[in-house]
Amino acid sequence: MTTTEAPPAQPRRPYRQTPIRRALAFVRNTWRGLISMRTALILLFLLALAALPGALLPQRSLNPPKTEEYIAAYGWWGELLDRLQFFDVYSSVWFSAIYLLLMVSLVGCLAPRSRDYVRSMRAKPVLTPRNLSRMPHHQRAEVAAEPAEVLAATSTRLRGWRVAEREEPDGARSISAERGYLRETGNLVFHFAMLGLIVAFALGKMVSYEGQVIVQADGQPFCNSGILNYDSFNPGLQVDGTQLNPFCLRVNSFTAEYTEANQPEHYEADLEYQSGKDLQTGTWRPYTLEVNEPLRTAGDRVYLLGHGFSPTFTVTFPDGSVRTQTIQWRPMNQTTLLSEGATKFDPPGVTDPVQRREQQLAITGLFAPTSLLHGNVLSSAGPQLDDPAVAVDVMKGDLGLDSGKAQSIFEIDQGMVDQGRLERVARENLELGERITLDDGTTVSFDGVQRWVSLQVSHDPTQLWVLGFAVAMLLGLAGSLLVKRRRLWVRVTPAVGADGQRLTVVDIGGLARTDQAGYGEEFNRIAAGLLRETRKH
Repeated sequence: MTTTEAPPAQPRRPYRQTPIRRALAFVRNTWRGLISMRTALILLFLLALAALPGALLPQRSLNPPKTEEYIAAYGWWGELLDRLQFFDVYSSVWFSAIYLLLMVSLVGCLAPRSRDYVRSMRAKPVLTPRNLSRMPHHQRAEVAAEPAEVLAATSTRLRGWRVAEREEPDGARSISAERGYLRETGNLVFHFAMLGLIVAFALGKMVSYEGQVIVQADGQPFCNSGILNYDSFNPGLQVDGTQLNPFCLRVNSFTAEYTEANQPEHYEADLEYQSGKDLQTGTWRPYTLEVNEPLRTAGDRVYLLGHGFSPTFTVTFPDGSVRTQTIQWRPMNQTTLLSEGATKFDPPGVTDPVQRREQQLAITGLFAPTSLLHGNVLSSAGPQLDDPAVAVDVMKGDLGLDSGKAQSIFEIDQGMVDQGRLERVARENLELGERITLDDGTTVSFDGVQRWVSLQVSHDPTQLWVLGFAVAMLLGLAGSLLVKRRRLWVRVTPAVGADGQRLTVVDIGGLARTDQAGYGEEFNRIAAGLLRETRKH
């Protein structure tokens, strides 16, 4: 017999992935890592960490002057933080990236978990293990009741459990029971509510707006008809300010109460408002506005933020013309409400623009609600309006109002002073009713004080959704922490006793699916009750 030699084995070529396969593998592995629960938790931690600068650093959207002051005070460090968008945290690229990745991760993580949850809820409880004595919890007893009676008592006892009855090959019958699926339900509710909360916050940033406005507490009205009526306005991404919810209000009076240490104790603004049909009928409805108790009307909320004072100045020009203005001044010290500001006047009867710019007046300086003099320097002893006084500089010349540049109502253009186009013509401390006479015969008198209140109008149609998702998160978290997953099996096997009496061997086994303690007591209680009931038969 001849044999033929097998051909030599060809060496196996090394497997090489094509660039396309490597790219697909990279995308697949990246996606699997992104939708894992660990990644979702890491992104959630990063989101909380990324929000810290928004709480610790001034934000340009809330307080632009303070932000610019912070940047100037810290030099290159402030400029670096500004380039890295630390003063616009919630609209920054890196915060938005974390936010978006967290949403994608939660959706990718919840989709397969929801599918597995539905599949497990539709499935029957697992088969009864062959040897129940190996279970962490086990009891065995012989009873005189028939197997059918034991199974019926077991089904009654396990009402509320998911139960499946089976017949085994050796003739024994068993019941498999499971309970505690609300634990996984709560887990899913928590994560879906978190996803809903993130989406609601994102939608709120798109359709919400906030506006701040100073309103004189002397009955002057304010209407929510456009952004030009606000001192500052922060719109959402989809808000252009042309379709604000219409309502009007007017502040008739303001009352402030303080402690002996000049700490604010109670703020209260007596106002009237109208919205909806009231705008057509002219009906005004009274409301008492307090801190943290906003007025809710027309889908908006009106908050009381603070208050201050508006000194009244009257200027009598040489030709006898009289001009009176009451303009709000800005508090410098929140404890004593020592305030600063600028009240500006145009000369009457001057039509030539050059002459008009040369004769403009501005009254700048300090206002003290309770005056206190240190030599000739004015200060304030407290925020109560007990002894008002002003320390003013009267400036004459070009105020720069026609330059086309925006100018704060609380101060004059210092550039005009530096150029010599605006000069100080008088400086004086004035009590209520006193006046200054300038060289050209113009008189400036301090005639009174009005209060003003600072209001914030907030519009956020997603706030109820945010509240609902937050409550759902708490309920889901409570369910996932408090509910225990546990299983229980009962096997009944016919047997014959030593005296020939027919008996039923009852094996009861239990297993807790979580590490939470307490199932041993529940198992013993169920097993003892079941065996006690079967022995009665």
